[in-house]
Amino acid sequence: MTLLLQISDPHFGSERPPVVDALLRLAHAQAPNLVVLSGDITQRARRGQFRAARAFVDRLGVATTLAIPGNHDIPLFNMAARLFSPYANYCREFGAELEPVFESDQLLVIGVNTTRFYRHKDGEVSAAQIERVAQRLERATDTQLRIVVTHQPVAVTRAQEETNLLHGHVDAIRSWTLAGADLILGGHIHLPFVLALHQRFADLPRKVWAIQAGTAVSSRIRHEAGNSVNLIRYPGLQLQRRCATVERWDYLDAQQSFQPVDINELCFDVPAPAG
Repeated sequence: MTLLLQISDPHFGSERPPVVDALLRLAHAQAPNLVVLSGDITQRARRGQFRAARAFVDRLGVATTLAIPGNHDIPLFNMAARLFSPYANYCREFGAELEPVFESDQLLVIGVNTTRFYRHKDGEVSAAQIERVAQRLERATDTQLRIVVTHQPVAVTRAQEETNLLHGHVDAIRSWTLAGADLILGGHIHLPFVLALHQRFADLPRKVWAIQAGTAVSSRIRHEAGNSVNLIRYPGLQLQRRCATVERWDYLDAQQSFQPVDINELCFDVPAPAG
């Protein structure tokens, strides 16, 4: 069994200390194999905020972390830094690789940097990025759960959220699904949900889901959704059947802890044996 913990939009600089402590307790209790940070790690991309985020990740006690930047991880008010070294503070704490890849016998997780210095909030995925990710997906094994991580969402559930959609999302969904993607993880809108993209886009050749996470520890919560994270459990290929469980865990103030509030079991297509 492989366990992935998705933490999105923690916005260090606006974190709630009791929620941070509760998330640390959850990580220690669940002992995930991999932590995915799907962007907006900080509130204003300041050195101190990145240092606090790095200290938090180190305290999680998880051997491997895959992180991508969000739009808040680029300086907003320091225009010189935004133009000439937008990722300097990010790279100082989380490394120079802005599109990391994690691979094991059971997982293939591909990060995509959807931020642009010339965009304030919106994200963008280029044709070259779409192709690079597709080529990597095509080399995955049948036993691997294939995950792509973007910051901005590739799909939304409400018309008022459509302005937050990733630019280039339609081409990305079609290309990555054809190449074998199972899940596309995102954040940005602080609204958690699981959405069957193959039901939204009729021409998709196989099953693929969008998995959105809420804000993990920030006070910047929506009135209809508080702090939350996702746990994804994957047992591997079993009897030519690949399934994963996506669990949403919300922070509940009364209990001062994260508790499971929604569980989705998702099954994926497995190519038939040759011959």
